[in-house]
Amino acid sequence: MNGWFGKRGRERRPSGWDWRIAGIGLIVLVGWFASPVLAKGRGARPAPPGYNVLFISVDDLNNDLGTYGNPRVRTPNLDRLAARGVRFDRAYNQFPLCSPSRSSIMTGLRPDTIQIYNLQTHFRSVVPEAVTLPQLFRKNGYFVARVGKIYHYGNPGQIGTNGLDDEPSWEVRINPRGVDKDEESLLTRHTEGGLGSALTYYASPAPDEAHTDGQVALGTIQLMERHRDRPFFLAAGFYRPHCPYIAPQRYFDQYPLETIPAPDFRLAEWERILPAARSLRLPHYGIGEQAQRESIRAYYASISFLDANVGRLLDALDRLGLAERTLVVFWSDHGYLLGEHGLWMKQSLFEASARNPLIVAGPGVARGKASPRTVELLDLYPTLADLCQLDGRPRNLAGASLRPLLTRPNAPWQRPALTQVRRGNDTDNYMGYSLRTERYRYTEWDEGRQGVELYDYARDPREERNLAKDPATRRLLRQMKAELARARGR
Repeated sequence: MNGWFGKRGRERRPSGWDWRIAGIGLIVLVGWFASPVLAKGRGARPAPPGYNVLFISVDDLNNDLGTYGNPRVRTPNLDRLAARGVRFDRAYNQFPLCSPSRSSIMTGLRPDTIQIYNLQTHFRSVVPEAVTLPQLFRKNGYFVARVGKIYHYGNPGQIGTNGLDDEPSWEVRINPRGVDKDEESLLTRHTEGGLGSALTYYASPAPDEAHTDGQVALGTIQLMERHRDRPFFLAAGFYRPHCPYIAPQRYFDQYPLETIPAPDFRLAEWERILPAARSLRLPHYGIGEQAQRESIRAYYASISFLDANVGRLLDALDRLGLAERTLVVFWSDHGYLLGEHGLWMKQSLFEASARNPLIVAGPGVARGKASPRTVELLDLYPTLADLCQLDGRPRNLAGASLRPLLTRPNAPWQRPALTQVRRGNDTDNYMGYSLRTERYRYTEWDEGRQGVELYDYARDPREERNLAKDPATRRLLRQMKAELARARGR
C-alpha cells in the first residue's frame, strides 16, 4: 500500500497536514471493511451484551498529573476522567522498561514467566500459546482493534510500523505516523544517544491533529463511530510523553521556563545510592540546571498534549452516548524520573520509576474516589475479564481482579507489588527485585550480593535514608525478605 500509511511507514509522504489527516481516515476505512470478513473466517461468537472497553496506554508517563497532586502540570481531561472513576494512588509496574512491562500487562504474566527483559524478544518465542487480554476479548465476540503503540516498538524509531506487535490480538491494527517524525532534525539535544533515550525536544508549529498522537485520537474515534453498536475493545496507544519531547508550541507556552525549577538534588544523594541502584553513569547525565529545566518543561508540555488527546476520546464517548456502557482504563507502562536522585527516565526501582498512573472509570465503578491500596498493572487483565464476564480466562494469570477496589476503594487488600529490573546485558547480568507495600519498599540487588535497600515512605517519602543496615529494622527486614521471596514464588 502506498501513501501515508505505507508498508513500513517509510515511503515519501505528501506535503501538507490535510493529507496526513485524510491518510488515517483511509486506513481506518480499510479496517472497517476488512474486519467483518476476518471475523467470519474465524467463526467468531455472536457479540455479547457486555461493556465496551477503551484501553488507553501512554508511553513513559509518571504521576506528575493534576489529579495526582502536581499543582504545576495542567491535565484537565485526566482530572475529569479521575472524577468519573477510581484513581489508584499506589499502582506499580512489573518492569520499568517498555517491552517487558507491556508484554507482562497484555499476557497477565510476570516478566520472569515470559522471560522478557529487553526490547528485542517477542513474548511468543517463550510462551507461544499465551492468550492475551485483547485476544480473550476477541474469543468472546468483541470487535478488537488498536491504534498506535500497545505492545512494544521503538519510539520514535519504529513509529508507523508494527514493531513487536502481536497479530493474534487484533482484528484491526493502525500504525499512524505524524509530522513529529519529520521534525526530528529540528530537535534541541541535551544528551547523546538514540532519540528514544536522549533528552531532546522541539516546540512544533504543526496543529494537534498532524502529530502522531493526534492521529491516534482521530483513528480511535473513527473506530468508535463505526463500531458503536457492537461491544468493542479499543486500545489507543499514545506516544507522548516519551522522548523526544515533541508537542505543539501552544503546550510549551503553558509552561514559561522561569516557572520550572531544577530538580532538588544534592551530590551527597548520588554518593550514598548503591551502585546497582543507579541507571546512569553520571548524575543528570552531566548536564547543567538550565538543560534540566528545559527538559522538564518539554516533558510537561508533552503531558498536556497527551491530556488534550485523551480529552478528545472522552468527548467522543459522550457525544456517541457510549460513556455509560464503556469501561475506560488509563495506564502508563511505567513511571519516569525527572532528576530525582540525579536519575532520569526509567529502569530504576525508585518510586518515581516503579510507580505509574492508573485510572479506571465506567459502569459499576465508584466516581471521584482514590484508592490507597497497592496494586499492580498485572491486575488489569483479570479485572477486565471479571468486569466483562469473559469466558475462557487463563488459569495462570498472576494478578487479581480489582473489582472490590473499584466499588470500595478503601476495601481491605493485602497484595504487595513486585517490580524488577535487570542490570547488564543478555549474557552478563543480574536482577534487582523490589517489593512495595503501602508503607515500605524492600529491594534486593543480585539476591542481595549487590546490596539491599529498605525505605519507609511514611517517614521518608523522598527515599533519602536506606534503613537496610539500621539495627532497629532487623525484624522488619526479615519480614520483607520473606515476603519478597513469596511474591517471586521462591
